[in-house]
Amino acid sequence: MSKGSFYITTPIYYPSDKLHIGHTYCTVATDSLARYKRLSGYDVMFLTGTDEHGQKIEKKAQEAGVTPKEFVDRIVEGQGGILDLWKLMNISNDRFIRTTDDYHVKSIQRIFRKMYDNGDIYKGKYVGKYCTPCESFWTESQLIDGKCPDCGRPVEDAEEEAYFFKLSKYAKPVQELLETGTFLEPASRVNEMINNFIKPGLEDLCVSRTSFTWGIPVDFDPGHVVYVWVDALSNYITALGYLNDKYDDFDNFWPVAHHIVGKEIVRFHSIIWPAMLMSLGLPVPQKVYGHGWLVIDGGKMSKSKGNVVDPYVLAERFGVDALRFFLLRTFPFGSDGNFSNELLINTINTDLANNLGNLVSRTTAMTEKYFGGTLPEDREESEADSELIEMINSVRGRYEKQMDAFQIHLGIDEVFKLLQRANKYIDETTPWILARDESNKARLATVLYNLLEAIRVSLILLTPVIPDSCAKALDQIGADADCRTWESAGKFGALPLNVSVRKGETLFPRLDTEKEIAELEKLQHKKSVPASEPVLPDVTIDEFARCDMRTVKVLSCEAVPKSEKLLKFSLDDGSGTPRQILSGIHKFYEPESLVGKTLVAILNLPTRKMMGYDSNGMLISAVKEEDGKEQLHLLILDDTVPAGMRLC
Repeated sequence: MSKGSFYITTPIYYPSDKLHIGHTYCTVATDSLARYKRLSGYDVMFLTGTDEHGQKIEKKAQEAGVTPKEFVDRIVEGQGGILDLWKLMNISNDRFIRTTDDYHVKSIQRIFRKMYDNGDIYKGKYVGKYCTPCESFWTESQLIDGKCPDCGRPVEDAEEEAYFFKLSKYAKPVQELLETGTFLEPASRVNEMINNFIKPGLEDLCVSRTSFTWGIPVDFDPGHVVYVWVDALSNYITALGYLNDKYDDFDNFWPVAHHIVGKEIVRFHSIIWPAMLMSLGLPVPQKVYGHGWLVIDGGKMSKSKGNVVDPYVLAERFGVDALRFFLLRTFPFGSDGNFSNELLINTINTDLANNLGNLVSRTTAMTEKYFGGTLPEDREESEADSELIEMINSVRGRYEKQMDAFQIHLGIDEVFKLLQRANKYIDETTPWILARDESNKARLATVLYNLLEAIRVSLILLTPVIPDSCAKALDQIGADADCRTWESAGKFGALPLNVSVRKGETLFPRLDTEKEIAELEKLQHKKSVPASEPVLPDVTIDEFARCDMRTVKVLSCEAVPKSEKLLKFSLDDGSGTPRQILSGIHKFYEPESLVGKTLVAILNLPTRKMMGYDSNGMLISAVKEEDGKEQLHLLILDDTVPAGMRLC
């Protein structure tokens, strides 16, 4: 009988980022909680997906010479993409949403209209700062040294017609929500949200954009696209069927929702999201849990910093379960954790190879050696057994308490206390000495049975963390389906007295620390050099020929008013009529330095509005991020090359 419904989600990931071990950490943790809830008897819905709209993706797609949809399709569904990584890491999500899915698009339009009809959205003009990488609006006072407070990158001036959501209207109920109950955890995040965002005064939120087109159109005002965070946050309800007929799970799983998110996006989930739900007349989710980051030398992992750790490298080297275990065993879930190769290898050796793997190997080997693999039913109990049996009977309750509090590392710790006690029990009972005397066979069988029971219960409770390895080990100790249930993990004695074991492969071989560290550093260095983006999939000659790339000469160039980034070019493209192109390169080039230069442009792109000006094409440049800063170099040709020459 089900204990009830449990809905758990990860953030939906931005698909053009290189996924690193930090993203894997969040999804593996969420997966382990979903598996735990299923194991303990809940009807679980586990959702993850991809956030595929926004200015940043539109820009990257243009740079790649493909449509935004083609761009995200390759990264989500292509080789080495997000779906591949979640398959590799054995993620058990029940549903995967893409914000480009038709049903989601229709739901977002209905959500936007509903908030508009409720009087919570109005039209105005946005003037302020915008961080394109984070897709975040900021006021001047929120910037840190003039830069985005989340990612530290430069922001740009933004001015455009927009719709606004009356976020200020919901400041008081959102603050009351944060201050009461356990809506936002850990508790430290609550003070951060109230003191940094609510008390200074919540401003109404810009919820539409007109300066680009890659987004969900506002159906009653098609020049506007819905702000990407309104689009993204709403996935948690559209994926259940809210305002669409794709699914019909909303009544079953809302609001028993638990959002697991990185601490950098807690603001969106704990302030903006509940305010939107209040506007829609919906209950807020049960919990938002803002976990910490995996850091290297005190700094957050970042592709731009070049310090990302590739989960493919680690999984290939040590196995998926070893990697999953390391992520969840080592770092307190609500705090930052400092990643190192040494810590990874030491954790595998100490916990998996020694405490767990060696215990399984020794116990099954002794059962085979002394009893041919099948224990006799005769038993001889002793006072020396009582402490181990008491721990077997009580460990599930302690584990459950920690897992329900999302303290995964402490739940694992409770299991390893039992495993450590079982290893100590071997030393106390000395089964190899008991085996010397035939009269001790009943006592020896009791000792080995007690050890098998300690292993069985431990493996059941570790199944949400290392599912494949636990299944193999449960096979080795002879645990059938009835001996692998949540109910059987709460009591000693589920294995039959005459249980049969079979010694299998070593689950977690011990690693040579120095050798592995050297090899791992070599592999990770090889993965990070060169730092260029992977080559895109092949295109045909006909597809390439559709890109009309020609040489152009700069007739004039000037800065666009109220923009720190844009330059406006008048170009001779050989047609006899000057062509206007806008390019966001002002921080790399002064306009007067480019007059007279011969550049290369793609001419047959659709016209784009940028800061009120038409841009008819795109200049070709090379872009690279170094030390968190974008470096750009225009393709500049020899001045003797005439305008209008087509590249081929």
